Amino acid sequence: MAGGIARVGFVGLGRMGWPMARRLAEAGFTLSVHDAVPGRAAAFAGAHGARAAADPADCAADAEAFVTMLPTSREVAEVLHAAAPRLAPGALVIEMSSGEPAATRALSEALAARGIGMLDAPVSGGVARAETGELAIMAGGDAASLDRAMPLLRALGTAVTHCGAIGAGQAMKALNNLVSAAGFLASVEALLIGSRFGLDPATMVDVLNASTGMNNSTQKKLRQFVLSRGFDSGFGLDLMVKDLTIALSVGRETATPAPLSAQVREMWASAAAMLGPGQDHTAAARFSEALAAHELASAQVQRKG
Repeated sequence: MAGGIARVGFVGLGRMGWPMARRLAEAGFTLSVHDAVPGRAAAFAGAHGARAAADPADCAADAEAFVTMLPTSREVAEVLHAAAPRLAPGALVIEMSSGEPAATRALSEALAARGIGMLDAPVSGGVARAETGELAIMAGGDAASLDRAMPLLRALGTAVTHCGAIGAGQAMKALNNLVSAAGFLASVEALLIGSRFGLDPATMVDVLNASTGMNNSTQKKLRQFVLSRGFDSGFGLDLMVKDLTIALSVGRETATPAPLSAQVREMWASAAAMLGPGQDHTAAARFSEALAAHELASAQVQRKG
């Protein structure tokens, strides 16, 4: 395998991790997989020809690259604590979760003491682009490790950007989601204002997408998940709040005043508190609707049954 990596351990077969691991199997990597949900690794192995590992340590055995795609840095730390003794010197950990840069830097130092390299390489693009291998990947770490990992990363994404030292990719991912989250709330509020004025929300989305108000939410979220009332994009509300919290922590670490960002984070956290656990992030529109005492609806959008 080009780049010196042929055998890959992959931990985390969730909504994003499953299609990402599938892409690696299809690209010809020898894959061992593990997930905390019983039976999930075996199901993946049966479908895609990988080896189902009993635990993270088993998944790390003989791996030249060890990929983590997990909810938070806490789970990553637990997995790496178990896996590191089974990773040989010269192995490379590729941490693809949307984690905390400071925690990742500490993990990198601990791994380096064992002769194990580390990259952070969080992704953007959602489940749809994970399925097609068109993710945007933001990488942090040394250039040599990134060069070595590039064949693996190119099986997952079409845009790989080296953002800086270890942790830089995760900082960039959190800040990307901060911008995305602000755009979503502003877009929903604009639709609420327009709807109460008498404009059709779907018509508004069309106009925004032909005008300077166009953003990711107007293009890929408002019709598809809000006006349809589906609220099922595949990215959790709790994960958005986590990423915004990370972005604000980076702001505090750098002593950067960010009052608007703080307000955005509080709005999303309030939405999560009101709606409860297990919600899709696009359901945050329902929080804005509750504040306005008005539900968005459009004759142009077929509601999901």
